[in-house]
Amino acid sequence: MQRGSVFIRSRQEGIDVTAVDPRAIFPSFYDNPAIRALATACRWTISGRLGELDDEDTGRKAPIDVRHLLDGCNAGCRHAGPLRGAFALDATCLLTLDQLADTLPNAANAAFYLQAPSDGLVVIDVEPGCPADVAAEILRLPGILYSELSMSGRGFHLVAPLPANLHDFPIAADKRVLREEHGWYEILLDHWCTFTRNPVPQRIVEHVAARPSSGRFSSVEDLYAELAAKAKPSISIPSTAVGTDGEMPDIPYAEAIVEQTLAGSRDRLKTPEDFDNDRSRWEFSVLGVLYTGMQLPLRTYRSFGAQFSSGDEAWLLYKTSLAVIEPRPKHAQMRNGRPFLLDRAAALVAAREATAEAG
Repeated sequence: MQRGSVFIRSRQEGIDVTAVDPRAIFPSFYDNPAIRALATACRWTISGRLGELDDEDTGRKAPIDVRHLLDGCNAGCRHAGPLRGAFALDATCLLTLDQLADTLPNAANAAFYLQAPSDGLVVIDVEPGCPADVAAEILRLPGILYSELSMSGRGFHLVAPLPANLHDFPIAADKRVLREEHGWYEILLDHWCTFTRNPVPQRIVEHVAARPSSGRFSSVEDLYAELAAKAKPSISIPSTAVGTDGEMPDIPYAEAIVEQTLAGSRDRLKTPEDFDNDRSRWEFSVLGVLYTGMQLPLRTYRSFGAQFSSGDEAWLLYKTSLAVIEPRPKHAQMRNGRPFLLDRAAALVAAREATAEAG
């Protein structure tokens, strides 16, 4: 069965959709202590195909606004197709795991937004193209709390405790994902994770256990250290790389983006005390959190056909920051012909875009 373009399990897969309880079908997932530790966070949804139903080739599979799916569209909806992307990391769009299981019991996946430092867990995503010997080394790592097959059935998702050496690599500290250079595997730190809930078959477990170990990784800390040590520093780029007009332009959905960014980011903001009351460092941290939170609504409205320049993003980030950063005399200063905080917002946008382009 499909609701919109959300992939739902059906009778064709041997499941009675009228009486299915996913907790009975996937006990290794729902009863797992690590998953239960994440279950009460209101950051769960499902991954679905955004866009028109008859145009799945161009539709984008992404975490959806599950509350909107359940409530249905209203007169103000402008998105293509029955689904819209999740734009906030809280109850505005998302559910707890048990709420998700109760309201959409037949969904073929469960998606969770992981915030590793606060959740105390990381997710290791082993891609289908990972060499068998490397995949085996990762699968046999001690301390893995949960493991499953990926959607393709040829990769793996592993949940592990936060590495004890997480803060030993300053360059890696602000990364959302740490990727192996060949793309064989990655460690998710601040990112969406899609769980299939399908356990690794016993035959694979036994095969991995029987393979001789190369000793490449002896712990999750070893795996993290290998990736973190190779993390590239953020590219230094001037704020003037992002241009802003003298006045805020007419940006589509601006008010909604600001509101949704605030709603999804407030619980992640640190305080000045976290930075020894260094207001400049705290303000740039706030801008960073807001920028990350802003990407969800931006992606959603881009899926509606809206376009946003880097200058638009700087203005939106600046306007959002004014709601949470208390004014101080320095903010009255002009930098590069614009207000101090707008210039700081432009600097952050420029740096993040340059980092993304560099891969």
